[in-house]
Amino acid sequence: MIDYLKELCLIDGISGREDKVREYIISKIKDKCEYNIDPMGNVIALKKGRNEAKKKVMLSAHMDEVGYIVTYICDNGFLKFTNVGGVDSKVTLGNIVTVGENGVKGVIGSKAIHLCHGDEETTAPKLDKLYIDIGAKDKEDAEKCIEIGDSVHFSSDFVSFGKNKIKAKAIDDRFGCAIMLKMIDSELEFDTYFAFLVQEEVGCRGASAAAFSVKPDYAIVLEATTAADVAFVDGADSVCRQGEGAVVSFMDRSTLYNRDMFKGAFKLAKDNNIKIQTKTTVAGGNDAGAIHKSNGGIYTIAVSLPCRYIHSATSVADREDMKSCYELAVLLAENYAQDKIS
Repeated sequence: MIDYLKELCLIDGISGREDKVREYIISKIKDKCEYNIDPMGNVIALKKGRNEAKKKVMLSAHMDEVGYIVTYICDNGFLKFTNVGGVDSKVTLGNIVTVGENGVKGVIGSKAIHLCHGDEETTAPKLDKLYIDIGAKDKEDAEKCIEIGDSVHFSSDFVSFGKNKIKAKAIDDRFGCAIMLKMIDSELEFDTYFAFLVQEEVGCRGASAAAFSVKPDYAIVLEATTAADVAFVDGADSVCRQGEGAVVSFMDRSTLYNRDMFKGAFKLAKDNNIKIQTKTTVAGGNDAGAIHKSNGGIYTIAVSLPCRYIHSATSVADREDMKSCYELAVLLAENYAQDKIS
């Protein structure tokens, strides 16, 4: 699963530009299960199990990552851009990025500090005050390799450090994709659907299409979520903590989760010695928000990986939490296939 995650995180694919991620996933599943690509670009796979399921279960994870898109090429060759998905400008400045199909390297810059005045000296610059420097001498030089509408991705290595930590871009949500690839590699007890989704970061658009076409009875959304267990943050503000296992939420900003499914997940985890925790702050959202409202209502749960510095070039996750998420996802899928919630 870690090998899959590394390879996936090193692929570029902002929302709407998931082509290379999709190609990689297809290359890994094409001889192991049935699959199709819907008009949105979702990959919908069916892995046959040893037994036919009583209820249709769909696991989902999104292929896209946050990033930027080029909006204007200045006369001096610098690029103006805007965000694709939720990216805080505080984690933008100074990043190395990759621009367009040609993989042009650039650096995100802003006005020099000695030229700033008033609030500019003490606050992070907004995105419209930043630019990408690709080393072009002027607009004509930049236009040789860049077009308006080109995608912009964080340029970030996959690094192991500390005891169990991993640093990479796009852990949200290539991790969920890695879980599903590992499950497809394995012998499953029941027939199971897997949805590799597009455009989550810009409004859970692929999820709506997939839920409509698959029409599952149960859905398990595999995600990454904010872990704020860092310096100067205490108590509930930490949201969730690395090393404490899979995160199962009771509520976020797009879903109020089924209470029986929430309690059932905790019981299942504890009965099988799997580390599990919940979020201590109601925040964020994911594809569950679109899925649970589809087709007259779908029983939906989210299993999330605690991720520090999410939506940045340097997201950090813990290998032990990854293991907990995988083990819980497998057991939940088996239970739901048998119509067992708790």
